[in-house]
Amino acid sequence: MNFLINIDIKKPFRSISYRDKIMLTGSCFTEHIGQALKDLKFSVYQNPHGILFDPASVCRSLHDLVQEREYDERDLFMLNETWNSWHHHSRFSNTDASEALLHINKTLKEARAFLAKADWLVITLGSSFSYRLTDLVAGHLGEPVANCHRAPAQWFQKHMLSTQETVHLMEQCCREMLAFNPDLNFIFTVSPVRHIRDGVVENNRSKGRLLEAVHQLNEMFPQSYYFPAYELVIDVLRDYRFYDIDLVHPNYAATDYVLEQFTNNCLEEESRTLSEDVRKIVIARKHRAFQPSTNAHRQFLTAHYEKAKLLQEKYPYLDFSEELDYFAP
Repeated sequence: MNFLINIDIKKPFRSISYRDKIMLTGSCFTEHIGQALKDLKFSVYQNPHGILFDPASVCRSLHDLVQEREYDERDLFMLNETWNSWHHHSRFSNTDASEALLHINKTLKEARAFLAKADWLVITLGSSFSYRLTDLVAGHLGEPVANCHRAPAQWFQKHMLSTQETVHLMEQCCREMLAFNPDLNFIFTVSPVRHIRDGVVENNRSKGRLLEAVHQLNEMFPQSYYFPAYELVIDVLRDYRFYDIDLVHPNYAATDYVLEQFTNNCLEEESRTLSEDVRKIVIARKHRAFQPSTNAHRQFLTAHYEKAKLLQEKYPYLDFSEELDYFAP
């Protein structure tokens, strides 16, 4: 008897290789997958504006990269003793405005250079709800924001983007990305993290619009692919044991399962095999010995040093310098 729904995951039009550069942008689920790929030594750059949830914010972020946007003090505002940007996650906030701008502009420059040579752009949309500033915030009426920074609720007008609005925004964005980097390929996903603060019914409406939008986009762009991260968590891993204590965020077991499905279906065979060897080295690097002076531990270090060295020599485009330093006899 089969206790799980079987999802037929279609293979992408082109498999991902370790030689590829992968940029990821979007929701917090993006960062889980992005960090997992980074741990496996893939060339990854993620969320140059920080975590973003709605399509308008994602498009604004990517537009900033292509247009070589440079932020100045007019783009910042002071709240709760820190300088913030309406278009960035609070990880970019700082008590010193110059330091905040330095971090923002340095990241934009790095991300633009990476995007110019990227092979893949992974876009994970989290919510159809978009927020815009009201007239209570002088000089910013109607401006869309990516992060509210715990500002008073009356500063914002909440709007659920229609499917048509999302398709229009994302289509323009993708065409702009292809004009900037004609070799770019897209992977669309919808985050399985439920935004229950919007309400369960409203969250389902929001996700439904995103799902329809990304499938329409997938039909528009032959260099695009839809990976069913949402369906894998919501329809396959339906039990709450796959969620964190908030019953909303997928836990380690769930994200690891999604990553496993991603690697099994989206990576070329050689890279998939290599990723397993890399994973073993990375796990060994995290090992902490209770008795580091024993012969057994020295043998452990020597054995893994040789394995890491062989992989580094065979695949020079991967960086095992941290592991080689750790295992060095």
